Amino acid sequence: MPPTTPLRKTLVAVTAASALLGAAAVPAAASAPTAGTGHVTFGYGDSARLGYQKSVTVRVLKGVFERGDTEVVDRYVRPDYIQHNPLAPDGAETLKNLGVAVHQQFPDAEYDVKRVISEGDLVLVHSNVVMTPGTRGTAVFDIFRFQGGKIAEHWDVGQEVPATTANGNDMFSTESWPRTEQPGPRWLTAYNKKLVTKAFDQLLVQKDMSAIDRYWGPEYHQHNPNIADGVEGVKSGLGGYFAAFPQLKVTPKRVIAEGDLVAVHSHYVNAPGERGQAIVDLFRVRGGKIVEHWDVIQDVPATSANDNGMF
Repeated sequence: MPPTTPLRKTLVAVTAASALLGAAAVPAAASAPTAGTGHVTFGYGDSARLGYQKSVTVRVLKGVFERGDTEVVDRYVRPDYIQHNPLAPDGAETLKNLGVAVHQQFPDAEYDVKRVISEGDLVLVHSNVVMTPGTRGTAVFDIFRFQGGKIAEHWDVGQEVPATTANGNDMFSTESWPRTEQPGPRWLTAYNKKLVTKAFDQLLVQKDMSAIDRYWGPEYHQHNPNIADGVEGVKSGLGGYFAAFPQLKVTPKRVIAEGDLVAVHSHYVNAPGERGQAIVDLFRVRGGKIVEHWDVIQDVPATSANDNGMF
């Protein structure tokens, strides 16, 4: 990494801010369906609650980082907001201050959200964050935990978007049919979550390459910029990865699913003693097979502005 300059410090802080909150093409939030009850329940069928969580995520992002509006933080973010982004301290006040600073320095910043899913009390947002128009920007996955109708906790990973990819696909597009960024029907959530959890454990945790033949579809689309497209691409890419790092340890931390989209947030450690990488893998399942994959990879730093760790 090049030496940190004052400009780079600002950009790093802005990248952290961009990863604090994502956006979704869903209606603006009103009030929680069970506001005032003090008790919230979640489930696959709770469409209103899941939609509300997506809407709150949109409203806070747009208000804070596009308009410098801090009132939305007071309304939708808990004062004791827990932060896992290593560049940002805890607390809603930090979020407000950071949002104002970002808006002032980058008034034309755009949050191009590609897809948003929600399950239980969690929301996952996949975005292309572009602080300066005309640049490629950053690929970001954000995860938010809601409590009592407000944002209570946040994890993220961010990666610079490269100029080219090994597979010809960018880091955001949908190539599998139908080409929509919206998650499929929620009645598929439980089945697809179970399938991806098994596939991920067999392939990434146990390093059993036979999982690819069992769980991956023949028309598989890859968005990791360093891996070739198709089933043969993932076999070659992961086979080489496992050979290079025989002591690789992958520890899943949380799985979030909605419809045909399933995300796994994990800690990858290539060799004992290393800090490793925080990675979000997002899979699309169609017809009982994994047909598409996006990911974002970030090194775990030596120090953090908070005491919570990235996981």
